[in-house]
Amino acid sequence: MTSTPSVPDFAAEVEALRTDGITGLRGAFSREWVAQLGEDVEAAFAEARGREGGAVGRGPQRWYVEVHPEQIRGFLDLVDHDWVRGVSEAVLGPDYEIVEIGFDIPFPGARDQPWHRDFPMPEETRVERRLTSLAFNVTTVDTVDEMGPFEIAQGTQWDDSPTFDHGMFPPKEEYGRYEGLAQRKYPQMGDISVRSALTIHRGTTNRSQLSRPVVVLGVDAPGAGNAEHHDLAMTHGYAQRLPERVRAHLRCPVVDELTPITQKHTIEGLVMG
Repeated sequence: MTSTPSVPDFAAEVEALRTDGITGLRGAFSREWVAQLGEDVEAAFAEARGREGGAVGRGPQRWYVEVHPEQIRGFLDLVDHDWVRGVSEAVLGPDYEIVEIGFDIPFPGARDQPWHRDFPMPEETRVERRLTSLAFNVTTVDTVDEMGPFEIAQGTQWDDSPTFDHGMFPPKEEYGRYEGLAQRKYPQMGDISVRSALTIHRGTTNRSQLSRPVVVLGVDAPGAGNAEHHDLAMTHGYAQRLPERVRAHLRCPVVDELTPITQKHTIEGLVMG
């Protein structure tokens, strides 16, 4: 691994996150690395669906599963990638925290989700216009339109209205505006994106016969508090094998044995939608 470039090198990404609410890097990983990631996602999904609370619905034929870092063989490659480290530090500061690793899978028959953000706007964002979290996304397949691509209404990370249901779901009367701002994203194997989870977005209808798994890495600024909604943990042996530059950003418990995660991150509006 090369050393992380200095923070000013990521000025373009910082600006894109403040304006569009999303940016990305083409070809960050090899297709072979992504194929292995896809194998780990399939194995984790099969395990999660076999137990109560292992996977949570995000709408018809769409599930989310959170896992522990050592369930993903490429976890270190992902979190230690220069671009991931550099963007995280530039936006969230040098003491950023890795709080979540999981994946979202829309299967054939998944429908349009309601427009939403992933959690209510924090006070720091509302008052100071400061982003306190980022979500990195890595597709495990080459995305085409029939698969129901991710759709994002760029620039809406600052939208703040008391009409948002639970602080997350804009009223249907506003859908026309979001559709006018929306861009569909078609990442290919090896690409990575980063967004503010406050930017209004949705998954769209999967008309294909294929699933479209996307790995999600959640990163917080210190004190953002999203770790409270996740149960990330790692074993002593795994923690010892991680470089200190990575271990310093994982504030999760270190345990003798991992406990399978019961999903907490239920977004009721998506299920109802």
